[in-house]
Amino acid sequence: MEKLNQTLTAVKNLRSSVRQCFEHLADGTDGEAIEESRNKFVHDFQERFASLNSQIRDLEQLVNGLQVPPSAYHLGNTTFLAQETTQERQALYPQLVNSYKWIDKVHDHSMLAFNNLNQNTLRRSYNYCSQKRQRLPFSSFNNDPDHIDKLLSDISHPPHTTYKVFHPFGSNAVAIVSISNVLKAAIVFKGVLIEWVTIKGYDEILEHDDLWAESRYEVFRKVQEHAHSAMLHFFSPTLPDLAVKSYMTWLNSYLKLFLEPCKRCGKYIANGLPPTWRDLRTLEPFHEDCRNS
Repeated sequence: MEKLNQTLTAVKNLRSSVRQCFEHLADGTDGEAIEESRNKFVHDFQERFASLNSQIRDLEQLVNGLQVPPSAYHLGNTTFLAQETTQERQALYPQLVNSYKWIDKVHDHSMLAFNNLNQNTLRRSYNYCSQKRQRLPFSSFNNDPDHIDKLLSDISHPPHTTYKVFHPFGSNAVAIVSISNVLKAAIVFKGVLIEWVTIKGYDEILEHDDLWAESRYEVFRKVQEHAHSAMLHFFSPTLPDLAVKSYMTWLNSYLKLFLEPCKRCGKYIANGLPPTWRDLRTLEPFHEDCRNS
């Protein structure tokens, strides 16, 4: 590489001398110059020309002394940088070379750090545990058809709450829940998981074959929206029985839907509706606009 750098430097100097020689010829002499100045001009040109011949001979010797590389240098897309004539873009190549050198150093240092860290004896237990944790069987979808009947019968509920369980979809159950003289709820199960809830008024017809029609009363449509939110809140595939019991406890809190005032504003009616929301933890009643204020 040192000889190659010397050769490139000689080429650069030769190009500079040629440019200076032609600039000297372009300047010429004054038309009214005396004979002595003309002779000096010719003498200077001869000296410059002789210097050019000397530099050419030195360059030929340097080129002949270069060794032929075993294979061509692979420069990739950087070969196109030599075709740039704009002065600002000619500086890209050395910057690119420095970037490659910096990346090589980063790679070397990272390999050294990796090897040193692998020799560290402080190892995390979960990476080197001899026994793998077995995954719990996910059986919330496959259960005994009578499991929902037994589960609902074990839930403590007010005396005015009744349950009727149907199996119109094979092993999956549908529970019709009547909460006193307030509302009816149809709960669709998939295994032990709650899939859908429909809320209607106590005077409305709600059968297991009519589960998707909404109530004609706005208050029960609003309660159904809250029931869907609570369904997602209590959803637990790993503890499905506890999720159903918690949800039914929350649903039974609507026993006094029209009798309890809002815990926030103290009013029974706001925007034409009673407190339709029940807190998921305390079961306290709130209006739609009061629960987030």
